[in-house]
Amino acid sequence: MIPRVRAPELPQNYSWLNTNKPLFLKKLKGRVVILDFWTYCCINCLHILPNLKYLEQKYKDSLTVIGVHSAKFDNEKETENIRQAILRYDIEHPVVVDRDFRIWQEYAVRAWPTLIIIDPEGYVIGQISGEGNRDTLDELIQKLIQQHQDKGTINFQEFSLTLEKQRQPLITPLAFPGKVLATPTGLFIADSGHHRLVVSSFNGEILHLIGTGKSGLTDGTFSEAQFFAPQGMAFDAENQILYVADTENHTLRRVDLKRQVVEAIAGTGEQSRNIHPHGGAGLETALNSPWDLVKVGNTLFIAMAGPHQIWQMDLKTGIIKTYAGTGAEACIDGSLTESAFAQPSGITNNGQELYIADSEVSSIRGVGIVEPYQVRTVCGSGGLFGFGDVDGQGEDVRFQHCLGVEYAQNYLWVADTYNHKIKLVSPSGNCQTVLGNGSAGLEDGEGKNSRFFEPSGLSAICASQQRFAIASFLYIADTNNHAIRRVDLNTFEVTTLEFTGLCAPDVCIPSNL
Repeated sequence: MIPRVRAPELPQNYSWLNTNKPLFLKKLKGRVVILDFWTYCCINCLHILPNLKYLEQKYKDSLTVIGVHSAKFDNEKETENIRQAILRYDIEHPVVVDRDFRIWQEYAVRAWPTLIIIDPEGYVIGQISGEGNRDTLDELIQKLIQQHQDKGTINFQEFSLTLEKQRQPLITPLAFPGKVLATPTGLFIADSGHHRLVVSSFNGEILHLIGTGKSGLTDGTFSEAQFFAPQGMAFDAENQILYVADTENHTLRRVDLKRQVVEAIAGTGEQSRNIHPHGGAGLETALNSPWDLVKVGNTLFIAMAGPHQIWQMDLKTGIIKTYAGTGAEACIDGSLTESAFAQPSGITNNGQELYIADSEVSSIRGVGIVEPYQVRTVCGSGGLFGFGDVDGQGEDVRFQHCLGVEYAQNYLWVADTYNHKIKLVSPSGNCQTVLGNGSAGLEDGEGKNSRFFEPSGLSAICASQQRFAIASFLYIADTNNHAIRRVDLNTFEVTTLEFTGLCAPDVCIPSNL
């Protein structure tokens, strides 16, 4: 707890979102106020959003939460990008864009996320950093309400806002697709913002919709199942089984295409707080934001973003455990047990190594799955603040919060998310920009004449892998454009895939299903 001091007023000339006017702390007297200092790349910041939503609903007549977005990455300073993050994560409280860290400095904040608690008389009475503090906050808010009710300084009154999702409803056929997987069976799309999976042909014909489109954790048939912001996938073509990182449910799901059923295979549905290497039976072991998957033999490797680790699951025994990473958020090479990662968000492999899009250190990492089982940095600075947009070799390369990586034909395709580019990396660490001009937008065309908006996932399929002799393609989950982009790998021509009859949930039902 920090000393009781008057809360500095919030600047009115900054950009505000989820409200049609700036908010004055002096006009919020009589209410408990929580300032949430966050940045939208940060997994820990995302983890506390459900807790804040719970408290906002419980105390809607006496609590106001204000997000203070203090950007880590350059791309996160753009107001439109923050608006998209608010829509993606369904944030329902006002957010002020803290340009140049002014509010951060006035409140002496030192880490993301940090919560500042302000009492109904306008005094700062507490500060909590990190995640997992819902019960502590709940108890504190109850105590404050009781104290100020006794003093007559509480003002019970509901607080109305004009939300970004009211201005910009998510009625697009896809909403913030996080990952895409190209297989001989077709395209699997994590329609993350609609909490479902879309299965289509390469020409955009819808084959299956998996999930109701409402967030939840429900097993059952394709029309009964529920997901919560699913991300990465891996496919067992022989058995027609799709494995899914059900990210915000903190579970792994198995989709049986033959039986058309979905079931959980790992995770309890609750977020794990244990960042130390551990493991156990799949359904008895809590997980922490699994973000991407790759299947190697009978092993499923998992980019576990929450504890900054790589995990593995034996699909025969059902045992799941930490494979690499101490749990520290850093870029440390070496043995599996001494290595460290920083919010790994993409994973692929070449049979000898896993390749990781290690987003918070803006680097591509290699993780051995054969002797000598070493972790290395393929390219990127390896520092938490070592980001940028620089092609070149090894440690001279700069990415900006890369979220996706795909191994194909002896190269790595990288979704350099916050640079709005797709880059090509050799296993020896040479990096070159291939697609995207670096400006956010939706524009088809050849190579660097194309434009993307925070692409997060990609998947390649080559002619030899497909049933028919057709061209090799790279498919890209162009997240903030709510689109899947297709790249002809012979010409580098980018086109936007059109889906026949696909609609947002509750808008229409595709006639061909």
